[in-house]
Order: sequence, then structure tokens, then C-alpha cells
Amino acid sequence: MIKSRSESSRIRTRFAPSPTGLLHMGNARTALFNYLFAKNQGGDFVLRIEDTDKERSKPEYEQDVLDNLRWLGLEWTEGVEKEGFYGPYRQSERTELYQKYLTKLLDEKKAYECFCSEEELDAQRQYQMSIGEAPRYSGKCSSLSKEETAKKKKAGEKSVIRFVVIPKEVTFEDLIRGSVTFNTALSGDIVIAKDLETPLYNFSVVIDDSEMHITHIIRGEDHISNTPKQILLQEAMGFERPIYAHLPLVLGEDRTKLSKRHGDISVTRFRDAGYLPEALVNFLALLGWNPGTEEEIFSLSALCKQFSFEKTQKAGAVFNFKRLDWINGFYLRQKSPSTLAELCTPFLEQAGLVEKVSEDIVVKETGEKLSKAIVEKIVVLYQDRLKKLSEIGELADFFFKKRVEYTAEMLSWKETPKEETKNALNMFEEIISGISESDWTKEKLENVLMPEAEKQKSRGVVLWPLRVALTGKEASAGPFEIAEILGKKRTLEYLKEAKEKLS
Repeated sequence: MIKSRSESSRIRTRFAPSPTGLLHMGNARTALFNYLFAKNQGGDFVLRIEDTDKERSKPEYEQDVLDNLRWLGLEWTEGVEKEGFYGPYRQSERTELYQKYLTKLLDEKKAYECFCSEEELDAQRQYQMSIGEAPRYSGKCSSLSKEETAKKKKAGEKSVIRFVVIPKEVTFEDLIRGSVTFNTALSGDIVIAKDLETPLYNFSVVIDDSEMHITHIIRGEDHISNTPKQILLQEAMGFERPIYAHLPLVLGEDRTKLSKRHGDISVTRFRDAGYLPEALVNFLALLGWNPGTEEEIFSLSALCKQFSFEKTQKAGAVFNFKRLDWINGFYLRQKSPSTLAELCTPFLEQAGLVEKVSEDIVVKETGEKLSKAIVEKIVVLYQDRLKKLSEIGELADFFFKKRVEYTAEMLSWKETPKEETKNALNMFEEIISGISESDWTKEKLENVLMPEAEKQKSRGVVLWPLRVALTGKEASAGPFEIAEILGKKRTLEYLKEAKEKLS
């Protein structure tokens, strides 16, 4: 009889990705929930790499997993690069252990070698479906004697190792879904290894979870059909049964399972786009978990304290990009000017606007060195507008160019005649020419220019052309803040260029 996991056991969860691609957001959510539960319970979070797929597993994908988990702040207690008592933590380094258990199952007649060809199995499946039966293996090779098996192997016939599935109902308690029952009679004997050196997922994962003393298996609901098979294997080998929690699927906005057809959903993509790790953690936690209040902003430490499976939903969780942008924007607004400037600088570099030369930030087009104070002023100007860091280049590019590009038509507010627009620019030029360099501040500019704008039938008639002349954009931060950063000389140059466009 299978042994139950002792309630007094130290809680141990695991995240066990296959390094066959970049870490995607759905898997990152799984890692996060394992981490949160372990920390909430004062337990261990284990990182295991399931790299038995030798053809598709790549070192660079494993490194991507490690780098992004660390970037998100999900440090594992033990595992790859943090050896503990139960390593090694890569499945490719655990082959001898799997061989031991496979041999034991074969010796105990709980598994056998199957020599049925793919063509034969396919024909069998088609026949069963044609008569209305669920397709399953017939068990044909289970009756082969040792001599017959040896003869086939000597003749070079290919085989796999099948586990004998005892037909019965398997029931387990899921922390999210309650009692779940499967009828194993519908599956037939399952393949657990291609050979003694090549175990398959359902077998190796059971061995690893038991050997590593994993108490709770927290994974996506797409794995729920594997659970009864794994429970049967646990029973056959006398292992304790872990506690299961199957998380709701992460869905695209079309309410289908989040996948490559929804675009690049890797953590690296969001990292490269300028999302903050704390924002992604906050967002991922809300994909299937609800605190039971209207609260939406949670630090990682707060999530560790509040997390519980009682607040985890069963229904799929929709990956809402607008919600992610809102959360990321919130965290960006909390950054100090110096931190925001530091975060934005690599994205200004990517946009080809600046380059780092030693400790200096240099404008690529002009060679001008920018002080940290100026960079801070520029990025803070757009702090309330930023949804992700990669937007800074497009929003603030005019600060880093010799001149801004726009059409003469853009300068006029709605249907304002050209002459009226030109007069507004003349008026601005005349007023600001009289402002000294020492008085060149946003407040001073606003105090002397706004009264003139208020005299017009619409402030847009005069403020609109000023904005466009300074930025080349129809939407931007306020023109007075921009003029302060540009300085008196550049502001007057831009006003002159604007008037020339209207000539």
C-alpha cells in the first residue's frame, strides 16, 4: 500500500524545466508558485533540470532558465549550481539511478520489454477507435518469456520498456481542485523508457521527486493526466505519495492556452522590452491567485507572506498585456530619478541615441557629453508616461538629435492659418530672448509665456506650435519642461527653424 506523505515533513517544492527553449512566462509562473508556497511554509525550493531529451536540450537554454529565475528574484534553496544532499540535479547525470529502478521493475515483473512496431501499434489504435473503444496498448508483449525476449533482442528487434498498469480507479486530493479520480483501465500499459539508458518523463520524474524528498508537486493543469500514471509508479516502487496542486492554465487574450502563436512569450523578451522583475513577479502571481481583496500591488516578500492555495482559482488565467503594462508603469513611477536614469540608459543606447564612453554618456549624433543630472531630468519628464523602459527612446529621441524632423503642416493647431502660427512663434521668440540664462527654468518660462497664451482664443494656437517646434511630435511632455532641458540656445534655434518651415 502506498505510504502517505507525513504532515510533519519539511515542505520541499521543485521547479523542473526542460532546457529545450527559452523560459516562457507560463513556466515562470509555475516556478513562482512553487517558490511562494515553499517560502510561505518555511520550506525548500529545489531547481532540477530535466535534460533527458538530448537532441533538444541546450546549455544556453539552461543558462536562460538560471539567469531569469535569478533576475526575477526566485533564488532556489538547492539544485543546479547549489548542490545539496540529493544531487546531482540534472537528469542527464542520474542515469545509473534510473537504471537501478528500471531493472528492479523488470525483475519484479512490474515492467516488460515491448517489441511492437509503430505500424502495428498504429493499426491497433485505429481498430480500437473504429469499434468505439479508447485506444490503449493490448498488453501483447507482457506474456513474452525471458527466452523469447532474449531471442528478439539478439535478432536486433527494437524495444521499449512498458510499465504494467493495474486497471483500477486512482483518486488523489488536489490542493486546488479537490478530489480527482481517474480510471487507469483506459490507459493500458504505458511506456516508461526507450531502453535502460533512456528513461521517459513519467518514470524519471517519479524517481527524482522521491529521491529528492519533494513533498508538493505544483504544476500546470496540463500535467494532471500524468498524475495517475505517476501514482501507480509510486505504488509499484513503494514511494510516498507527494501532495499535488495543479495550477490553472495561462491563457492568451483569445482564451486559448498561451503558446508561441501568441508571439514571443519568453521571460527574456519581456526583460529585453524593459519590464521590471518586480512587475513581472507581481503580474504572474495574479495569474490564477487572488488575495481576496481589491489590492493589486504586491512585493515578492508580501506575496510570500500572503500566498495560499485556498486563494488559487481553478479557471484559466488570461494574460492581459494592458494589466501588465499598468503594473510595470506603477513600479517605474516608484523609481528615484537616478535609478530610472540608470535603467533607461541601456535602452537609449539600443535606440542608437547615446553611447557609454567609460563613465560618460555621450550623444552619438553630436558627441556631446551629458551630465547625469540632465539624463535624470529627461527620463523623469516621461516617468508618468512610461509603460516599459524600451519606450524611452521613441518618447525622448529629440533631446539627442541635432534637429527634429516634422512637416510645416504639423506646426498649426487644427485649422489655424499659417500666418497666425508664425506670429505665435515670433511672440515666443521675442519673449524668451529676454530671459537670462540664469533665469532659464520651467517655472520662469511658464510664468512669462502662459499669460500670453491665455490671451488667445485657444491656448493651443500658441502652445501647439511651440511643442512641435521643440520635439517634432504631436504628443510629448510639457513644452516648458522640454525648453528648460534643451536650454535657451537650442530652444531659439528650433523656433527659428520652425518659422523657416512656415515661410
